[in-house]
Amino acid sequence: MSVRKLKPITPGQRFRVVNGFDAITTDKPEKSLLEPIKRTGGRNSQGKMTVRQLGGGHKRKYRVIDFKRNKPEAAVVTSIEYDPNRTAFIALLTFTDGEKRYVVAQNGLKVGQTIETGAQAAPEVGNAMPLSAIPLGTIISCIELRPGQGAVMARSAGTFAQLMARDGKFATVKLPSGETRMVLVDCIATIGAVSNSDHQLIVSGKAGRTRWLGRRPRVRPVVMNPVDHPMGGGEGRASGGHPRSRKGIPAKGYRTRSKTKSTNKYIIERRKK
Repeated sequence: MSVRKLKPITPGQRFRVVNGFDAITTDKPEKSLLEPIKRTGGRNSQGKMTVRQLGGGHKRKYRVIDFKRNKPEAAVVTSIEYDPNRTAFIALLTFTDGEKRYVVAQNGLKVGQTIETGAQAAPEVGNAMPLSAIPLGTIISCIELRPGQGAVMARSAGTFAQLMARDGKFATVKLPSGETRMVLVDCIATIGAVSNSDHQLIVSGKAGRTRWLGRRPRVRPVVMNPVDHPMGGGEGRASGGHPRSRKGIPAKGYRTRSKTKSTNKYIIERRKK
């Protein structure tokens, strides 16, 4: 994987850095695994805006991703593809019975490679295994939080976690955020780091590319009026006071996680600030 810096032949390309897409093998998705996406523009069922700064953007089709990895059979990687709905690349798997499924691709996954699912699989890149069968110290991604739920952690481009220890029915996993927590050993994880690790190096180059992604401009709180934000108002260019959200919750260092949350007992070390 690599990135390319474009020649500054237009103002929008002067600082733009794009993905080289070296790992991509096809530009045509599998039609049987596509679904339409209805865009809301941040409105709820009553038509009221509940999420700001959403709307517009390019039309997309959703790729149905197999996050559960609940088919314990070997499959061949048919292609590595771009997915407009996520930062990571996706891999198309073809099983021996002809069924096709999309999974999140890992770094180093190649077309023609055979990957397996289940406790009997080898700890190789792309294989999905329960935490009870993965060797300690292994780099993993796409981790379940509850058995059978499907992957919910370490799914975005370049992210990975590490299996640190096992004790009884729990495994200790160090997550991308820096948090260390216990996860049931029956939960499935995929070996290897998520693909497209160069995503963090990409520079859009112009505001319009953000609009293409469906994100509208954001107004800074310090230029609002006091009725609209706690940091608004003041004569001249006022600093805005202590950083806080629109609802008045402090924005830097203030912990909002409930101290009575039932899953607090599974967190060994909180994420780093």
